[in-house]
Amino acid sequence: MTVIEAKVHRSSARNAKMAFILTAVIVGLLAAVVAASYWHPIVSLFVGALIGVPTGAAVWLLVRIWPVIRLLWWWSLETAMAVLLLTAWVQLANHTPTLVTLLVVALVVGVPAAIRPVRRQVKAWGWCLVVRHRLRVCFAQFIIANQSGSLPLILWAKPTPVGERVWVYLRPGLSAKDLEGRLDKIAVTCHASTVLIERASENNAAYLRFDIKRREVLTAHVSSPLVDVIDPTAPVSASPLTVPTALDLPDIDMPTVTLPTQGKPAKKPATTANGSKPAASSSSVPDDDTSDWI
Repeated sequence: MTVIEAKVHRSSARNAKMAFILTAVIVGLLAAVVAASYWHPIVSLFVGALIGVPTGAAVWLLVRIWPVIRLLWWWSLETAMAVLLLTAWVQLANHTPTLVTLLVVALVVGVPAAIRPVRRQVKAWGWCLVVRHRLRVCFAQFIIANQSGSLPLILWAKPTPVGERVWVYLRPGLSAKDLEGRLDKIAVTCHASTVLIERASENNAAYLRFDIKRREVLTAHVSSPLVDVIDPTAPVSASPLTVPTALDLPDIDMPTVTLPTQGKPAKKPATTANGSKPAASSSSVPDDDTSDWI
């Protein structure tokens, strides 16, 4: 079984070598410059070498075992829980009789299994542990990593009402856009319904938040407290109320509105050829002869 891939192994060896050289040279020169103010320059060089080489070796060791540290980080919660449970079992078995030990174990295992809210919380946190490993499988199998083979760092996970929420820190070579096209594959790997990705920080694009959805809470049946408010001894009405469903317009009494009548507009007097109005005649002219003024 391959614990550390060959690509990651070669990359860590190359990075460790470069880190050793840079750290030894920089720290050695700085130490020699400081020591030159107290001793001879040749003695200062030896002092700088004595300080720079061990410092570079420590940095080389840290970079070289980084893949192993990352692997331990992936299983840190499971390892801590296993050590805690084993330690508790040994201490309990050494300081209590066998009957008391079995009774305590039965209570520790049986109470979470019998009480529904406690069982639900234990199951939710268990899924958080599973999802961290499933996301690591996604990054290792079908999501493109950088050239050195470094996978994103899966930080923490917590349960939500619909599933789990996981925070991930991407390495150089990946972005949120690269992951948006593979959300359906991530959902299949995590045994979920859908997966959403959002930025967890406005200042850092590498810090992402994965929202894994397993169930729909909006379609769940919620018990209403209004049922308990109704008095069961209240009398029931004998004749149910009739609610009208449609109305006919003739059945509605509308007020009658009477509009005022408008008379004929008064006729304007005609004008002469020069534009002046004709003088009024002493004799009355009938209305039928008004065409003679035009």
